[in-house]
Amino acid sequence: MKIVIPGGTGQVGAVLDRALTGAGHEVVILTRTPTRARQVAWDGRTQGEWAKEIDGSDVVINLAGRSVSCRYTDANLRDMMDSRVHSAEAVGEAIASASKPPALWLQMSTATLYAHSFDTPHDETTGVVGGTEPDVPGYWEYSVRIAKNWERAQERAATPHTRKVALRAAMVMSPDADGVFDVLHRMVRLGLGGPVAGGAQYLSWIHDDDFVRAVEFLIGRPDLSGPFNLAAPHPLPHRAFMRALRRASGVPIGLPATRWMAEAGAFVLRTDTELLLKSRRVVPGRLLTEGFTFTHPEWGTAARDLVHRARTR
Repeated sequence: MKIVIPGGTGQVGAVLDRALTGAGHEVVILTRTPTRARQVAWDGRTQGEWAKEIDGSDVVINLAGRSVSCRYTDANLRDMMDSRVHSAEAVGEAIASASKPPALWLQMSTATLYAHSFDTPHDETTGVVGGTEPDVPGYWEYSVRIAKNWERAQERAATPHTRKVALRAAMVMSPDADGVFDVLHRMVRLGLGGPVAGGAQYLSWIHDDDFVRAVEFLIGRPDLSGPFNLAAPHPLPHRAFMRALRRASGVPIGLPATRWMAEAGAFVLRTDTELLLKSRRVVPGRLLTEGFTFTHPEWGTAARDLVHRARTR
């Protein structure tokens, strides 16, 4: 197949590019700064020569959007919103105008869509959309609004001949440099891998192999459309998540961090505490119902695999 990946130069794009190219597919990356073969320039907003790559392709996997690893200032939040919505609109326009549109448009979304929750797991059917939770920072609502508008841009696109799937992805864990697992693993090795703010908040995750396998599963199922949670079936509290990662890393002790310490660390790292403090208890209801099986359903075994791969990288 020919697979086009707008915004495919980040961690998740690298995971998909490596796996899909290795499987024999022709993969084209749309990026603002092409640096090698199979990369084509686009601006994520306006139509251009890049649209010819989508015309005649088989699958589009749109990952474009400003990284969430930043300080959540008003300007950065607007940029996160605009980059996601405008890129989805641009992809939709290219598909709508194609003489031979792709059979499938996979649109990246996020598990952040769901409400901050400790007790109730969220699936696609019964999950509660966030934005109105009490006692959480007000700007967390904006992150939910970004997710809703991101998906709405795909839904509104006039592409009657192209199946649409929204990928409500949890944190994708891969050993690639500077990815979320790499950052957490580095903290553990420095002795800083303890619970944050008590560690009761849930962390949803998915192993990179299962992320790729879920994408391939959805490509191969033309009867499936709409939103899918791409998350391992067993999210767990942050304290248990970090304990398992310390065990896999052979590090017995991890210093805990209070909320104010997390705030200070996030400021130094130029990121935001929502990524650590929001409780994301998300489960893959539709994937499991449709018969998808996870290679790494439990974090303990997934962490051991990722640590091993990181050490031999």
